[in-house]
Amino acid sequence: MALDQDAILPGEENEWIAAAQAGDRQAFARLVDRYWDRLYRWLYHLTRDRHKAEDLAQETFLKVLAALGSFRPGSNFRAWLFRIGHNNFVNLKRTEKRTGHPLSEDTPGPSVGAPEDAAADREALQVVAKAVAELPPEFRAALMLRADEGLSFKEVAAILNITEETARWRVFKARQKLVKVLAPELLPPGVGEGERGT
Repeated sequence: MALDQDAILPGEENEWIAAAQAGDRQAFARLVDRYWDRLYRWLYHLTRDRHKAEDLAQETFLKVLAALGSFRPGSNFRAWLFRIGHNNFVNLKRTEKRTGHPLSEDTPGPSVGAPEDAAADREALQVVAKAVAELPPEFRAALMLRADEGLSFKEVAAILNITEETARWRVFKARQKLVKVLAPELLPPGVGEGERGT
């Protein structure tokens, strides 16, 4: 059962972290429960493969458990967790490049929405999901951290190991590319693929 994000106070999460650092497995399980879906969803957007995203999420939490003693209380746990997840993704890409087994590009995405959603809503969501999936991986990663996770540009930059300016630019370009695909009539005149935003 997933925890309600709004029902958890920041102090409560800090208590879970401290207890988990002291060896309380139930406290760590609460942290996993709180962040699993969000981490998995982000990794899925990077890999476009359910099994790889699940494997990466599991590996990330195993690494978090192993390194929990080094986590500094008062730091942003979510940013730390996603940084470890991103490092796992980068390692996967390196391995695939060496072995010649590319990430799946055509794996269908996870179903979005409830069965009672209108067909038009499902179709619109599929169009958006497809457009997001077609973004370059570095743009997609920054956009998902910013839009889905609500992280600051500073946190996005730390997770992706880039400058804050680069994080802003990648999110801007990702949004620009989505608007161009989804609603080209909203683009200002003259905005093209090669133009940089601020």
